[in-house]
Amino acid sequence: MENNDQRYLVQQNKISEPGKPPVFARVMRSKEGVFEGVSFIKNKEKASVLTLAQAQEAMAWAAKKKSGANEYATKIICVGQ
Repeated sequence: MENNDQRYLVQQNKISEPGKPPVFARVMRSKEGVFEGVSFIKNKEKASVLTLAQAQEAMAWAAKKKSGANEYATKIICVGQ
């Protein structure tokens, strides 16, 4: 199996407001590069571009730590979508 090094964004849409624009994950890392968490921002250009494994880590963190995570549909999208 070929390992394509594609780049991804993590996107959230509010379930109760389908017309509202999505927000995108910005990953927070320590100076040593250790994953610390995620914040969600409106600006797609400033969102973190991630590998698939990093995107999955960000989704798992958001589902576990973010209050109200059940109010959002979170998905991984390819850069350019």
